[in-house]
Amino acid sequence: MENKRYVMCTSTGCIEYGPERYKKYDIGIIRVRLTFLGVEYEEGPDLDPVEFYRQQETIENPKDNLPKTAIPDAEKVRKQFNELYEKGYNELIIIAISSGLGGTYNELRLISEEYVDKMKITVIDSRITAFNEGLLAIKAAEMVEKGIPTEQIVKEIEWIKARQEFMGIDGKLDYLIYNGRLKGGKAFMGKMLSICPVIHFSREGEVVPLASVRTQKKALQKTCELIKEKIGNRDPKDYILFHVYTGPSAITELREIEKDYGIECNHEDVIMSPVSGCHNGPWLAGYEFFPLRRDDEPLE
Repeated sequence: MENKRYVMCTSTGCIEYGPERYKKYDIGIIRVRLTFLGVEYEEGPDLDPVEFYRQQETIENPKDNLPKTAIPDAEKVRKQFNELYEKGYNELIIIAISSGLGGTYNELRLISEEYVDKMKITVIDSRITAFNEGLLAIKAAEMVEKGIPTEQIVKEIEWIKARQEFMGIDGKLDYLIYNGRLKGGKAFMGKMLSICPVIHFSREGEVVPLASVRTQKKALQKTCELIKEKIGNRDPKDYILFHVYTGPSAITELREIEKDYGIECNHEDVIMSPVSGCHNGPWLAGYEFFPLRRDDEPLE
């Protein structure tokens, strides 16, 4: 029996917002939901990220109009799985948004258990979000195309996950405070003192602060210092580096500041998905770093 495999990714992986050249892999999209200004969306074609962040930036009383996110519709996920099964696929590899950002990974894992007698379904916690999540799916699809066994694909993805990076700044604390990411006195003092945190994803897939500085410019400078350390002496051919952002303001300043640090991205910028970015607001800018394993680097 032919082993017919298919790769999927949650919509937060931004594959639909990335370069056109990746569309050839036909990666399936599992859509996470978002409610904003009383309208529920399935993230994707009917929710334009540029327009979404523009609305966030200009809306009056953001505290009273916080977007809310929800895990994918379980019945629609089952419908996707059933359709793939009917098309003859007997194995799915799914890259999911970090379990540290909500219940989507666990939902997909539980639904996959319903198909144990039909298909082998491997659900991988990306421990990150935005286009690094999407690149994990693209990497998996490349390896499927080459006929690489799933067990090795999982090992390759785990190698990348242990070394990947998402690092950036939130230019304003408004949404972080309103949605409860920063609480109590620290949040109040942070806003009063114009603290601008540098954030990144921990190995557990949670957003945590790396540093707090007094101005956006200094935070962007600190981000450049830290990503430069992360890259080290690794050759550009052995990693992918690109800008991740929500609204336009901070990313414009970052592009200027990084010149002083000799940082050169080797991949197009990719906007952050509304589901992932809505809790940060339209003032996030930073980098995603995606390492590519060299032949001389052991897989385990």
